Parts: sequence; C-alpha cells; structure tokens
Amino acid sequence: MSKELIEKREKLVADARAALDEIKKNSDEARAAELEKRHDDIMAEFDRVDANLERETRMANAQKRIDDAAAEERARNRPISGGGEGHGQDNGEKITYRTAFHRYVQEKGDMSALSDEERAALQAGVAPKEARAQTTTGGGGTAGGYTVPTELSNQIIISMKAWGPMYNEDICTVMNTTSGNPIDIPTVDDTSVPVGQHTEAGAVTDDGGSDATFGKKTLNAYAYDTEWVKFSWELAQDSIFNFETLLGDLLGQRLGRRANAELTTGDGTDDPNGAVTASSLGVTSATATAITYDEIINLVHSVDPAYRGSPKTRFMFNDNTLSAIRKLKDAENRYIWSAGDVQQGVPGSILGYRYSINQAMGSIPLSASATKVMLFGDFGKYFVRKVGGIVMFVARERFAPDIGLLGLIRLDGELGDTAAIKHLITKAS
Repeated sequence: MSKELIEKREKLVADARAALDEIKKNSDEARAAELEKRHDDIMAEFDRVDANLERETRMANAQKRIDDAAAEERARNRPISGGGEGHGQDNGEKITYRTAFHRYVQEKGDMSALSDEERAALQAGVAPKEARAQTTTGGGGTAGGYTVPTELSNQIIISMKAWGPMYNEDICTVMNTTSGNPIDIPTVDDTSVPVGQHTEAGAVTDDGGSDATFGKKTLNAYAYDTEWVKFSWELAQDSIFNFETLLGDLLGQRLGRRANAELTTGDGTDDPNGAVTASSLGVTSATATAITYDEIINLVHSVDPAYRGSPKTRFMFNDNTLSAIRKLKDAENRYIWSAGDVQQGVPGSILGYRYSINQAMGSIPLSASATKVMLFGDFGKYFVRKVGGIVMFVARERFAPDIGLLGLIRLDGELGDTAAIKHLITKAS
C-alpha cells in the first residue's frame, strides 16, 4: 500500500474540512459557495485517491495469488533430477490452462491447432460450476467447449461486488443454490405479543390470542444476461497479458450494475424485491432537497436496538448523498463522517456505523421529492439468492474472425424482516 497515497488521503481530508471551517455565520453567500465548492473538489480528489488505494490493494493481492500459483506450479512440476527434459514449452515448464486459453483465442477457437498438452490443460482448467456452450453439434474439443479459464470467472465476481454492494455476501445474507426452485423463508414477528401476570391458582387464558403468527417470503430465480461482448482476434493477441482482467471488468460491470439495481429497487414483480422497495419508513425529511444531522440520528433510532448491534448493520446511500453528509456537524462542531484509517483497516463510518455506496439509490440533492435517499439497518436480514455460478457462453463461428462472450446469472432478493431496515425519504413537494 502506497505510503504517499495514504499521506495524501489524510491531507485531503484536513484541507476539505479546513475549507468548510472557513465558512462563518457572517460569510456572504458567494464566499460560502466558493468554500463549499473547494470542499467538494477536494473530496472528489479524496475519492480518486481512495479508489487508487483500493485498486492498488486488489492488484497486489491478485499478483500475490498469481505468484503463489506460479510457485506452486513450478514446485509441482520441478524435475526430481537435473537431467530431466522440459514438458510442453521451451523453458521446460508445464503448460497451464491460462497459457493454453491464450493460445486458443489466438487460433480463433481452432482446437486442432493446439497441442495435446494444451487441450488437456484447457480441459483440466475449466471451473466445475460453469456451463460451456458454443455449438450444438460436434464433440469433445472440436465443439469449442474448453474456453473460459477460472481466472475470468473470479474476475467477474470481484467486479460484480465492486459495482454492486447488494451482491456482496459481506453486506447481505447470501444463499447459494444449485437449482432455481422456489425457496420459502418462514417469517414471524412476535414482538407485540404480551405476557400476562399470573395469579396463584388462577386460570390461564387459552383463547389463541397469544399464538405465534407465521408468514413466509419466497425466493425465486430471475435470469439476467450481459448480451454478447465481442472482441477482435487482434485485441486478444495484443492484450494477452491482461486478457482475463479486460473481459472480467466488462462482463462484471454489466452484471454487477443490473444485479445491484434489481436487488436495490426491484419491485418484486417478476424481479427481486429490492431493499429500498421492501424497507419500511423510518424518517421523512423536513425539506425535499436536503437532510439534517438530527434526521440521520432519528433514522438510526427508528430501527430497534435489537438490530443495531448486528455486524451487518450499516447505512446505504448514493455517492451524492455522502457528499452532503460529509459537510454535517454535530452540536459540538464535530464532523459526523469519519474517513477511517486505511493503514489499520478501519473503514469510513457515520455515527460509528459503516456505510455502503449504492449508485442505484436516489440522492441528495439531485433526486425528485419523496425519494428514499438513505437506508439504515441490519442488512443481514436481506436475503440474496444466487443460483449456481456465473454461466459463460462463447461463440466463435458466429462472429468470426472476432469472438463473442455472453454471461448470465440467476438470482433473487427479499427482505425477511421489514423492521430490520428503515429508510429516510425526502419531503414531498
């Protein structure tokens, strides 16, 4: 992690807050607007630095995984004696499915142009939960079935999590199933059922009035696809060293945006019941274009304390809303937003709670009136159902000499307990 970026991040926060602190009660409107703009510009730079830090960390972790895998591969295939011959490549190292996949793309999907070792590497390297389909005729390697290496699948999943917080198992409760049959989730709310005082030798009421009342929520399996992503044979050759990353980003962004949008604002009719849609009312703001510190406090306390202690309790809002929150102070003139400490692994927080940026939500101050701009509560009560893994299809003859990839996912989402997540909605105009 770059020390220079960390230091720059800390300085940007200090400079942004200094700009706001210059705004006094007697500051004229033009000067106040100038200082607010300076704050926003600095925080925009802060976000870029934060993104660079996160990207740097992800790249370092990815490189470590690659290096570890390469070291393991070398150790596994190292000859016992010094007189052994190399296998499959000029440098004596065994062919992996990663290099074989690149060769497959360079040969425009012609399996016959690959060596026996390369075809075997492709067969061995296919992720077991992914479906491969290219043609309905032919058999074995000639059908083009060995096409997508595991690295690409992993890259797509990582990109989906980055683009869609609702798809992240660290935020919601994720259920992975192998089939798409409907799943019923039993629900019960017993919080309003009283317990009466017992009188010695008195008769105990038995009229059914205190029976537990159960309900259910159903998780289905709705399918979404990326449409075909085509790339040229020349691009595959020229971008050979970052090929999986390129495709993973493209497909992951598409799938992540759609999955996140449905899990956020889906209406529950032939789509997931999104967290915003399923949440219950916590607070209505006093104005249509802004929120206050007191309203955020009221939103927190609109959620029962039983939910506020969960490890998955957090805020969720659009990035524009975060920009507005960063300027809010408490009664002692302290900012309610904390940047956290990246060196210690402490995330940013608001009132001591973590938050997630969700661009599928409405925002302050750009949204229309009566918009749900903030969620707070236990997101562990929101269930995301994922059916199998990401399914990848590859077409070569159809787009020759280019190659096409298609990604599909099946999922659903539902809030098991509507009291667990509350929303702050802006005043209707």
